[in-house]
Amino acid sequence: MKWNWQRSDWPHFSWDANRLRKAEAQFLIGSGAFAGTVRHLGAEDQEQLTIEAISSEAITTSEIEGEILDRASVQASIRKQFGLVTDHRRVKPAEQGIAEMMVSLYRNFSESLSDEMLFAWQRMLTNGRRDLTNIGSYRTGADPMQVVSGSLGSPNVHFEAPPSVRVRSEMARFVEWFNRTGPNGRDALPALTRAGTAHLWFESVHPFEDGNGRIGRAISDKALAQSAGQPTLTALAATILIRRKAYYAALEAANKDNDLTPWLCWFAGIAIEAQKRTAAQVEFLLDKTRLLDRLRDSLNTRQEKAILRILREGPEGFRGGLSAGNYMTITGASPATATRDLAALVEKQAFLRIGERRHARYELAIGLRPIQPVQIDKDGNLN
Repeated sequence: MKWNWQRSDWPHFSWDANRLRKAEAQFLIGSGAFAGTVRHLGAEDQEQLTIEAISSEAITTSEIEGEILDRASVQASIRKQFGLVTDHRRVKPAEQGIAEMMVSLYRNFSESLSDEMLFAWQRMLTNGRRDLTNIGSYRTGADPMQVVSGSLGSPNVHFEAPPSVRVRSEMARFVEWFNRTGPNGRDALPALTRAGTAHLWFESVHPFEDGNGRIGRAISDKALAQSAGQPTLTALAATILIRRKAYYAALEAANKDNDLTPWLCWFAGIAIEAQKRTAAQVEFLLDKTRLLDRLRDSLNTRQEKAILRILREGPEGFRGGLSAGNYMTITGASPATATRDLAALVEKQAFLRIGERRHARYELAIGLRPIQPVQIDKDGNLN
């Protein structure tokens, strides 16, 4: 079996542009609608959206790689880099590094891609590491760079990257292509096509000793932001995390062929789903502001604490709804007090009650926005 980089047509990728046409148009429409909605947010909500979006992507892109980070620490690091007030908590190197990379991506999305930018990102990601040979440079090891699963005695090789001696020349070709195909480049490509191709190409070269997945997804984000002409805040990594099994399967299949149509259709669906997830977050922030304004000075401290806790769950809501037991856990209220508080919140139209007695569950009286998967069929229709 040959990998994509071993084939004679590497890296002259092909794809069915007609099949992607509707997805590309939908993404552009969604980008414009998102920008218009954000303008309706107040300064405080815009700040919150930016911090939440960047920190969510930082946490989820790390979780895809199996690294679980502390959300509060990541947010504190991001706020500090934006010159905002923080709680001055101690931030570990891993949280600090991914936060720095994501803020760099946000601030410098319009800059051309370069080896130096990629090296800086990798240094940020490997902040505090002592187990790597190559930090802030491309890999040089003689051993094959493989993506494997299974036991040491019987490994399952999902992919093998080009040998280290080829990495510099492969990356020179990739970086030149990325800059040439940007919105102002001489060979400009549509947003989703360029972002999806860039991600697959970068992952195929796998140029670093560690950090390739996170940097590859950052490159996709950079491509999407350049096409939009502004930071997209698109929940790309968060959506990939939800579809992680399919993500790895799609990458593995694409690593064997240089016809990228199946991969680009999968990626386009994920990017549009991610865009919808981000738009839902903005609409949720608007609804949240209206709700809190309406309830101002009418809640006791327990009720306010419960509402703020549920709001942290975002536009898809508290999983399974809030029970009286959940309310007691969050607020420390007794059963009788919880019953009174919840009844009052329903009366104030802050909560909606679903079910009766011990089966009763409560949801915020603002529209929940569950996001469905987006798929591109053989005719290019979005389902």
